[in-house]
Amino acid sequence: MNHGGASQPPGSEGAPRPARDPHAAHAENLRAVYDSLRHAPRTVPTAKPGPPGPHRTRNTAVTGAAGVLLFLAGKLKFLGVLASVLKLQTLATMALSIGVYATQWGWQFAAGFVVLIFIHELGHAIVLHREGIPAGAPVFIPFVGAFIAMQGRPRDAAVEARVAIGGPILGSLGAWAALGAGLFVHSPLLVALGHVGAMLNLFNLIPVSPLDGGRIAGVFSRGFWIVGYAIGIAALVVLRSPILFLVMLAGVWTLVQRWRHPVPGYDAIAAGQRLAIGLGYAALAMALAATIMVVPVLRNVR
Repeated sequence: MNHGGASQPPGSEGAPRPARDPHAAHAENLRAVYDSLRHAPRTVPTAKPGPPGPHRTRNTAVTGAAGVLLFLAGKLKFLGVLASVLKLQTLATMALSIGVYATQWGWQFAAGFVVLIFIHELGHAIVLHREGIPAGAPVFIPFVGAFIAMQGRPRDAAVEARVAIGGPILGSLGAWAALGAGLFVHSPLLVALGHVGAMLNLFNLIPVSPLDGGRIAGVFSRGFWIVGYAIGIAALVVLRSPILFLVMLAGVWTLVQRWRHPVPGYDAIAAGQRLAIGLGYAALAMALAATIMVVPVLRNVR
């Protein structure tokens, strides 16, 4: 190659071209390189993904688990209801009740008894949530039970009855579950808890306000309240319960107020609703009464 000028192929014809300045050629090459760099598109180099390390795998697993939990929380409204009732005052009064009951029955029975009461109250909370009635968290009172303060009024007596019966229904299921588990694993503690849980829910079905049974009785007629108090007096004679006596005294005031100041349209309920609630109430009460009578027999058999 001739570095001093331009070369011609062999056999070419024509006048010879003048030699180019080597410095000018060098400058022209530099300018071409500069122009190509200036107009070239900018790219950011990316690293190829390597094999996942232990930290990345762990983070992926945690993220996946969190996603599953969030999906379940969004789909299962029960979790939202459970979170709404597990407030500080609920946990504190539950712990207080367990401590008080433990002085009489031991901490294992005390804890199980309070859990059964909580399941009963959770039944009320679920129906309140479904009916769109705001309410406070459950508050436990030793040797009295627990209550949920409604912060809204039911639309009618049928809604009030459904809220009232929700507690005994779920509470009875909890009692039957404890009883069945106790009989299966031969646990006297669970059998005793199931037996007491059945008594507790049947007690709440006595048709005397402010017990659940009294609120359910309101769906029938105001005259049925008198029948309810007759049943309550009979239960008081048999049980000799000071709590039931105080409940009946408080219920008299409620009964008088509702009788003297009825809410227009509150008792206007379809006959089908009255029949369904009445049949459910009677079936639940009979099932609990049968459970209470059968448990001693099952204990003797086993």
